[in-house]
Amino acid sequence: METRVGPGAREAVFAQLADTGRAEQVAQRLTDGIVLGVLDPGERLPSEPELARRFGVALITVREGLGILRDAGLVETRRGREGGSFVVHDDVGHPALLSARLRSLAQVELSDMAVYFGAILAGAAERAAQRASAQDAANLAGWLRGADFSTAAGARTNQGGFLLELAVLSQSARLVREQIRLQAEFGPLLLFGLVDPGARSQAVEFDERIVRAVRRQSADRARAAAGELVDMLALRLLGAKARVERGGDLDDPHAD
Repeated sequence: METRVGPGAREAVFAQLADTGRAEQVAQRLTDGIVLGVLDPGERLPSEPELARRFGVALITVREGLGILRDAGLVETRRGREGGSFVVHDDVGHPALLSARLRSLAQVELSDMAVYFGAILAGAAERAAQRASAQDAANLAGWLRGADFSTAAGARTNQGGFLLELAVLSQSARLVREQIRLQAEFGPLLLFGLVDPGARSQAVEFDERIVRAVRRQSADRARAAAGELVDMLALRLLGAKARVERGGDLDDPHAD
């Protein structure tokens, strides 16, 4: 499986935290990176001092956060010269974690998060169509052509990467920062719907529409396609929540 993670996706995982006193936020940010596929199975995380510097927290906070991840079975710590904290291999996409998060959020909260996510992404797409150069648009098109959406894990990683690349083309530092924050917070849930091959096909179609709109400098069409993409993903997410609450499987889109 080929995934194409741009620098924006990794920046989203390691961006500074708003509240610097909570180990749970460190654990949640790294969990998001693992579930979204930005942090690869077997990958060694940055050292504890480096994580503390990037997140803007105390070293003890990082250690407590990593302890939460170890208890959840998401990372393992190895000693010695080649030691450190490593992402644990998991081939099933961590559905238990996502199911727990879905149960903890009310449907109205999920809907509200999707509305906000869609508003920010639509704004970024509109600005990208207005500001991106012809070469920028060609690069985005090439990036999308090379992305692998054939598997759920690859689709989640590459879709997230595409959204961040689009935000960068907006040339708005505020939009980029907010897109990064939202993808770290909400991306793993919103993009889990890509477990369904039909959703993956739809996502690629919307992405291609966005690229065409950016190349043609059509701000309205870029905004509309971005909004419709998020609407599609949000509907699938709400369907997944309904299944989980009925005791069904998170990743069975045909169980409704």
